[in-house]
Amino acid sequence: MDRRYFLRLIVGGTAVAGSAHWSPVSAQPQTPQLGKDYFRKIRNFDSHHQEDIILKRDDRLLLADVVAHCRRVQKNIGHGNFHLLGFDEMLRFGRNYSKIKPFTVREIEFMEQLFYVEATRYGFLGEKLLTRLTDNIPKREVIKIPGTGQYITKGKSLAICHKVQRAVGDDLILTSGVRGIVKQMYLFLNKALASNGNLSRASRSLAPPGYSYHAIGDFDVGQKGLGRLNFTKTFATTKVYRRLIDLGFTDIRYPRNNPFGVRFEPWHIKIIS
Repeated sequence: MDRRYFLRLIVGGTAVAGSAHWSPVSAQPQTPQLGKDYFRKIRNFDSHHQEDIILKRDDRLLLADVVAHCRRVQKNIGHGNFHLLGFDEMLRFGRNYSKIKPFTVREIEFMEQLFYVEATRYGFLGEKLLTRLTDNIPKREVIKIPGTGQYITKGKSLAICHKVQRAVGDDLILTSGVRGIVKQMYLFLNKALASNGNLSRASRSLAPPGYSYHAIGDFDVGQKGLGRLNFTKTFATTKVYRRLIDLGFTDIRYPRNNPFGVRFEPWHIKIIS
């Protein structure tokens, strides 16, 4: 499943922006200059910007179908299993379970397109860590954390997770651990759908599939009782966050004014340098 398809993208901003076909065949990825326009986008990460890359209408309709199909997979196999699910395994579930139904050729091609296009084209500047759509998370290398539904990579990640929990106490919770390509694909596409097909806007909040450090050791933590606000700047005002910084043995993957095209994520614990 390594065939390369290319997204039919539109260069432009909101509905009033000009449009033109754009693809890896006709353009080379450009690294944006980290000037005031770049940092303006990072500060206003959930807004539309003139240079944002937005899917064409037909692809937005297909995007909605893919998100709904992935959601059916997650519902039927369970959230915990979905964290580690591989791409080929997901396709097998579709073929074998009537409640899920087989993925169509167009849906599969769309996911391949999204995975293989260079994320720098829509503004994400991080490193690609998993280079094949069929790369899997080895289950022998992870462990499920009781009471969380999340997995942590064995070794350094697990040791730091335990150390953080002991030092900070019961107010700290694990909010997100290991994510395979399918899980990251679903999260990214769901955000793109909520952003009206704006891939750039989605990438300022979530790493595209293949680019997430959650696949190789990073994890997210939060303040007990804070709910979804743990994934906002509100977390940086909590007792748990202040304690993490005071302890000095953790690092944040995406600090303020980072060069990766990603919003400030104070909850994202950096494990792999």
